[in-house]
Amino acid sequence: MRKVPLNVAQKIVLVVGLGIILLLVGGWLTSLGSRSSFGWVAFAPLGASANIPAIGGLHEWVRLVIWLLLVVVWIGVSMGILGDSRRGAGDPETSQ
Repeated sequence: MRKVPLNVAQKIVLVVGLGIILLLVGGWLTSLGSRSSFGWVAFAPLGASANIPAIGGLHEWVRLVIWLLLVVVWIGVSMGILGDSRRGAGDPETSQ
């Protein structure tokens, strides 16, 4: 199969798309184990207790590590995609 080179605009779209995918994956990963914080809160007309949902989930430092790893992956892949776009005939590395 022949490899078709991408132009700069296509590479930028690819990098932005990867960032959006990693944003969605990161949001899903960091919300694992947590309960939603919406619904009937502190209103129980037929009972004497309040319905306050527990948040739960991952520790804050685990969420931070997940986001940092995803950002590092995005930067690394983006540099791999966009890094070779400046190589040309005038580049000393490729002209030797």
